[in-house]
Amino acid sequence: MISFSSFYRQIADTQLQHWLESLPAILGEWQRQHKHGNLPKWEKVLAKLHYPAPEFLDLKDSVTIGDGQQLDSGQTEKLENLLRILQPWRKGPFHVHGIHIDTEWRSDWKWDRVAPHISPLTNRTVLDVGCGSGYHMWRMLGAGAKRVVGIDPSALFLCQFEAIKRLIDTELPVHLLPLGIEELPPLDAFDTVFSMGVLYHRRSPIDHLLQLRDQLRMGGELVLETLVVDGDKDTVLVPQDRYGKMNNVWFLPSIDALKLWLEKCDFTDVRCVNVDVTSLAEQRSTPWMQNESLVDYLDPKDINLTVEGYPAPKRATFIAVKNRSPQDAD
Repeated sequence: MISFSSFYRQIADTQLQHWLESLPAILGEWQRQHKHGNLPKWEKVLAKLHYPAPEFLDLKDSVTIGDGQQLDSGQTEKLENLLRILQPWRKGPFHVHGIHIDTEWRSDWKWDRVAPHISPLTNRTVLDVGCGSGYHMWRMLGAGAKRVVGIDPSALFLCQFEAIKRLIDTELPVHLLPLGIEELPPLDAFDTVFSMGVLYHRRSPIDHLLQLRDQLRMGGELVLETLVVDGDKDTVLVPQDRYGKMNNVWFLPSIDALKLWLEKCDFTDVRCVNVDVTSLAEQRSTPWMQNESLVDYLDPKDINLTVEGYPAPKRATFIAVKNRSPQDAD
């Protein structure tokens, strides 16, 4: 069974310690709810990941574990077979003892777009909301973060993250909790909060921005990446049914509209630092994720449109600073 006891120990004497009043009960309930289904099968995979600590590790420029020479061919084959049980792998890539986990998303490209614009993460406590399998969390740790906490309710993402962590070092200060942001109390504790690829999945985007603000300390930095559309401050696309075959896309604002939303939620120094149209090379099917991907979501006659006729995915990254506390805003 996946244990969160290491996380509890590590935050006991930190600014996150009051989270312990509610967190064990919440995670205990999550474990009871996932007692059946695929989680037991995936946990058996984790129990078999007994490999020596890597002699080489790179988290600064990639997520690379081992130099490809440390394990013999039999060990490498067994490891790859175990990791394939945890498919589909969506966020990455990971390089594990010579095994290239070629994920659906080139998440390293997103990190390369975002990283130059954020405040240095050295000695910062970081929250990654909607972290997926944790690729960006490892890059945050590699950038010098003191502690990285990711939240994502997916049991598969948790097991993929745990697999990578067990192959590196289980005591590192990086943790994934299977939670949604609505399950977090206002912690007012993180130096930096990331929300990348989440906002458009929220039925109430303003509530999501307020929830993100409630996790930041005063003066803390929000890094927000989301789908946007062209237009002025009054432009917001609300898909009638699906967007790119996704039925959980609710609001796609323009850049100016989202800037206004952030300012209305008491963020200051709001700026859009990057705009990028998602390419077919950045999101695609691979041997490690064989389901449909971006090419299947676009109009085959015009890749500038989704299959529903909406503008193809365009992503913008915003940086903003928490200006005041919720009490001051009331």
